[in-house]
Amino acid sequence: MKTIGLLGGMSWESTQLYYRIINEAVRTRLGGLHSAPIAMVSVEFAEIEAYQDAGEWGRAAEALAGAARRIERAGAEVLLICSNTMHKVAEDVQRAVRIPLLHIADAVAEAIAGAGMKTVGLLGTRFTMDETFYSDRLRLRHGLRVLVPPPPDRRVVDRVIFEELCRGVVEEESRAAFLRVIDALADRGAEGLILGCTEIGILVSQENTRIRLFDTTALHAEAAVAFALA
Repeated sequence: MKTIGLLGGMSWESTQLYYRIINEAVRTRLGGLHSAPIAMVSVEFAEIEAYQDAGEWGRAAEALAGAARRIERAGAEVLLICSNTMHKVAEDVQRAVRIPLLHIADAVAEAIAGAGMKTVGLLGTRFTMDETFYSDRLRLRHGLRVLVPPPPDRRVVDRVIFEELCRGVVEEESRAAFLRVIDALADRGAEGLILGCTEIGILVSQENTRIRLFDTTALHAEAAVAFALA
């Protein structure tokens, strides 16, 4: 079994989900007391978020690249950035290490293709929804049509992520708001919905909606297990 490298802390609320999902998946596949060999560096999220907010993506990339090199030195044989937003600098991080980086958008695209879908909605931080680094990868590499909410709904989603979910706060009012946004995307033609922030699954799960959800945290973690056991 290969050692999985986790570049986490963005936020640690979802990084702990990666750790649990990966180890549960290994135990399910191998049984007994088996667990995953993992090397992890958890960054200081306030620093990274400040770079995001200021548009200093070069400094954010340097911070993540340094963390990735530490993970590689610890023995990791594959790398995951445990954040959708920070895949904006995925290429910079990949250039900093020799081990392969498993891109979160590729993991979710594979699941969407397996479900036979072509048009999907995308929720995430304002960076993930407003910019094209994520949707372009889905569109150009995987042939998907990606729908995002209108600006007012994007602001609601982004606020809930940073002010609530990244702090471990779950509010029923926010769940209702997310479900309203999801329904609106379905009305526009979305066949499925990407939970394109690793914290959204804390708030919304499949039992809350009839629309097929693609939880990027779970799909990314499961892709890592498949790679490690291949």
